[in-house]
Amino acid sequence: MPRALWKGAISFGLVHVPVSLYPASRSEGLSFDMIDKRDFSPIGYKRYNKRTGEEISRENIVKGYEYSKGDYVIITDEDFKQANVEATQTVEIVAFVDAAAVAPYFYDTPYYLEPGKRGEKGYTLLREVLKRRGRIAIANVVIRSRQHLAAVIPVDRVLLLNTLRWSNEIRSMADITLPEAGMGGLTEKELAMAERLVEDMSDDWKPQQFKDTYTNDLMARIEQRIKAGETHVITPESEDAGEPRRGAQVIDLVSMLRRSLDRKGKAVGGAEAGAEDGKQRPKRAAARKSPSRLQGRKAAASRKRA
Repeated sequence: MPRALWKGAISFGLVHVPVSLYPASRSEGLSFDMIDKRDFSPIGYKRYNKRTGEEISRENIVKGYEYSKGDYVIITDEDFKQANVEATQTVEIVAFVDAAAVAPYFYDTPYYLEPGKRGEKGYTLLREVLKRRGRIAIANVVIRSRQHLAAVIPVDRVLLLNTLRWSNEIRSMADITLPEAGMGGLTEKELAMAERLVEDMSDDWKPQQFKDTYTNDLMARIEQRIKAGETHVITPESEDAGEPRRGAQVIDLVSMLRRSLDRKGKAVGGAEAGAEDGKQRPKRAAARKSPSRLQGRKAAASRKRA
């Protein structure tokens, strides 16, 4: 678990629950440097005056807001200090709403709330009452000197604080073309087959079974390039290079649903047959290298190049 961002309290009514705030997510993507392809030297960036082309030192750079084309007002450090909200460590609950009332696109970044000393009872009280009533708490909170709207959500044994986007940060749907509400030309047969497909594909939510295969495959390709030499470009043969492009097709929804159901049934039947004849089918996931092993090989390759 990373270090707590701050220690404070949840406040609602006269209830004051000591808590610590922890990040609940992390980024696992690959990072890349910009390189000059001629000699593999890192590329740097300069701050320069766009009018004169001269490089500018840091002490001569200030922040400006363009209030009209070409016209700026300078914002000083004192302006930022006076505008900053008070950095209190309080999750100030302002309302309780139905859990389903907040649309998914409002949710931003998750954090864990851990109860502090003598805060366990109040923490449990809030968690259980939210569960029983099917509500979440809407709160104001300051994280890293920035004010956020947030939702406090009971998830199993933890209270999850999830920052929310402000309403003006959500783009309008008015400019996108959407089907009409309701059936919109669907037949009962199409709907029934779709419902059957959904039921056949329904499963328990197991987030661990989903992997970032794109990053793993990209890392494998990087390793191939390392083994072959950095200047050697590996161009895999396209399996469908000779296959002509298909033209636009009229979508037969019933046919698509039927094929999906047939494919699902064959997959289930094949798995059962494999189990009956005692043959163990290889798992695709087993062929992939674990992210930790790939990252370790990447680090070793970096040290070797250095």
